[in-house]
Amino acid sequence: MDKIELKRRTQRFAVNVIKFIEGSSNNRSFNTLANQLLRSSTSVGANYRSACRGKSTADFINKIVIVEEEADESIYWFELMEESGLIPSETIAPLKKEATELTAIFTAIGKTAKENQKLKNSKK
Repeated sequence: MDKIELKRRTQRFAVNVIKFIEGSSNNRSFNTLANQLLRSSTSVGANYRSACRGKSTADFINKIVIVEEEADESIYWFELMEESGLIPSETIAPLKKEATELTAIFTAIGKTAKENQKLKNSKK
């Protein structure tokens, strides 16, 4: 998957979360969790775009770590919604799956970037 497709995928994820939130119930507990989810899920794509414009390898790595954390945080908010009974598991499953896949992708990207940086630094 190239950078352009990953940018599109993270944007689709954010749009799907926005649609999910807008189409869901409206109570205090859900709204609180939904606000957190909205922040973390939209931050995935925004921070990935920022990482792609990183000024150095170290800058890229720092930003990718943030992307990974935001994707993982999204999983957390989905789990709370699910486990508290606010949203049925089957409703949230596709979004939670996508957040899990994005977390894995960005974890792998970060790991590879860190390994490449170590190799580069060891050759100096």
